[in-house]
Amino acid sequence: MNEPPATVAPPGSRRSWSRRYVNAVAGRRSKWVVFAVWLLLAMIGGSLAAKLGTVQNNEAQAWLPSDAESTQALQVAQDHFATRDLTTAVVVYARSSGLTEADRAAVSADASELASVSPTQIPPATFSPDGKAAFLTIGVRSSPSDNTVLGDAVERIKSTAQAGAPEGLQVGITGQAGNINDYIEVFDGIDSTLLFVTILIVAALLLLTYRSPTLWLVPLLSVFIASQVASAVVYLLAKGGLLVNGLSASVLTVLVLGVGTDYALLLVARYREELRRHEDRHEAMVIAMGRSLPAIAASAGTVIIATLFLVFGSMNSTQSLGPVAAIGVAVAFLAMTSLLPAFLVIMGRWVFWPRIPRFDPEAEFIPVEKEHRFWSKVAGAVGRRPRTIWIGTALTLVALAFGSLSLQSGQTQAEQFTKPTDSVVGQELLAQHFPAGSSVPADVYAQDGTADAVLAATKTVPGVTDARIVGSNDGWTHITAVLADAPDTEAARNTVGQLRTTLQGLPGPHALVGGQTAVMLDTADAQSTEEKVLIPIILVVVLLILIVLLRAVVAPIVLLLSVVLSFAAAFGTAALLFNAFGFPTIDRTLVVFGFLFLVALGVDYTIFLMSRVREETILRGPREGILTGLSVTGGVITSAGLILAACFSVLAVLPVVNSLHQGVLIGVGVLLDTFLIRSLLVPGLGLHIGPKLWWPARIGAPPHPIPHPQPAKSAAVGA
Repeated sequence: MNEPPATVAPPGSRRSWSRRYVNAVAGRRSKWVVFAVWLLLAMIGGSLAAKLGTVQNNEAQAWLPSDAESTQALQVAQDHFATRDLTTAVVVYARSSGLTEADRAAVSADASELASVSPTQIPPATFSPDGKAAFLTIGVRSSPSDNTVLGDAVERIKSTAQAGAPEGLQVGITGQAGNINDYIEVFDGIDSTLLFVTILIVAALLLLTYRSPTLWLVPLLSVFIASQVASAVVYLLAKGGLLVNGLSASVLTVLVLGVGTDYALLLVARYREELRRHEDRHEAMVIAMGRSLPAIAASAGTVIIATLFLVFGSMNSTQSLGPVAAIGVAVAFLAMTSLLPAFLVIMGRWVFWPRIPRFDPEAEFIPVEKEHRFWSKVAGAVGRRPRTIWIGTALTLVALAFGSLSLQSGQTQAEQFTKPTDSVVGQELLAQHFPAGSSVPADVYAQDGTADAVLAATKTVPGVTDARIVGSNDGWTHITAVLADAPDTEAARNTVGQLRTTLQGLPGPHALVGGQTAVMLDTADAQSTEEKVLIPIILVVVLLILIVLLRAVVAPIVLLLSVVLSFAAAFGTAALLFNAFGFPTIDRTLVVFGFLFLVALGVDYTIFLMSRVREETILRGPREGILTGLSVTGGVITSAGLILAACFSVLAVLPVVNSLHQGVLIGVGVLLDTFLIRSLLVPGLGLHIGPKLWWPARIGAPPHPIPHPQPAKSAAVGA
């Protein structure tokens, strides 16, 4: 189709910067260059993105900061006891009627055969006092950069033990290596599955939104390419030392697809509007980008800056999630503001078939209520009784927030997965015949001259069933303390805390207490610190961005308070769902990560709404600006919210409870932001506050306001 050339804005015009940018990415020649560059990036990125799962590190001790006592204990073990990249697998054997001679012979044979797997000598098997069970402790190598090292070793142990087991002998694999291997198996290949499921959901929702057999493919292909490029960048950084675990890799996938689709919906909706007003599609894209780019940039900037402030977290896993999420959103933003415009302009108007937007010189005068019937009715309802609506919505959200009182934190190993795993079954089998902490004793490291006193003091701590010296080297002595309770329980953590307090009271150099239970204790302490530090930082960052974007003070404060209320309601609603699903115990990371994503992502929809409201307010006045802004953005923001919620809800399909919690919480929160905060609470409050909403700016009624077309009864001033 031949179209007239795009007109060029004079230098210094208000949108000349956006025109220059769009001409650079979607001009008559440059659009082909941009499209080719992104295709090249997709081909390179696809091969690298497929390797992201191989560089994930799901070892809990790697997530802790260097000043945690368990981290210091691990460093002593690695420096003086040759345990670097070494973890422990525990093979449990049990027979309810008592071990037979054949069973004992099988245990002995396994110990001999598995000697080639372990870089350290395998201790003799430990038999239970009731004669019904035994276990072997086997050291295995691991690698932070290659999950197959530990995975292959555990699989070799499992196959050897099960192959040589006499009929009726129960065999379980547990210990720290068993637990890590469960995570490796859960996330092995899950990246491609998660990507496939998320793309299917996005495709289905785009088809429902656009009702076009062709248009949905353009944003879908764009976000898919963005996802591959983002994963490739994260993979390269992980190879360079960035910590990436299974959850952060999964969040990266759904975050890129979710926010990328949101940005696409906003741009395509604005582009469709402008195609009716401009005969040249290039000119239509210039105007559409000029009007939507500030909101998209503010939305992306909010998430990027907020996530980058996670570097102030205490946990290494929290600090690393910031760059992972920021990279994902940045790549999605670049793709949706360069690849997508180029793609749309290349395809032409026909891509909207069968609802092709034709040029109409009278398009400027089409009533809002005709173009946006449903949301004009919603705006009219809010306009009639704004005070009643915002108060009723706020009370509903407060009531939902009380659901969070049913939650408890501190997951055990058995509560980390939605279905039984090998390590959980093995731990339960062990606990039936031995002290529950036998598989993973606490590690105490004392300097020479204090070892005897430390050993004696360790034995006096309630909850410690046995303590013994297992080695000395380079001025350090290694003491193991068997705990009465399972290593992942609150009782075990309390025992380790009491052990540390007892040892700190001894004269001489301070002994270090490490091991799996100590790691969990230090993790809980670090997460508590993060909540106190990161939540205020996130609030301040988001508030400052809103002030800059809206050039006001009152409106940003109102929006921020609304999002905080939304988070509280989402947490309470999600808590009720967690209980209904049978997984009421949360990991404390849910608080910080959930708050971050719900505040940063939830404020997106109010940014989209209020950016348009401010634009319409200047033309129509404060009241009509809010009603018109709600009417024209209602459909696209609702579609964006549904897609983002669906994307994050995909995390619930992973057999990891923390992933399920994250997916449900963020999905519920986004829906609340979409249907209650953005549609009812914020517009109702804005109408109630009136022109003061934009203080210190004075945006009153313009000299010749453009009315908001709607039925007369909808225009009546409400309560």
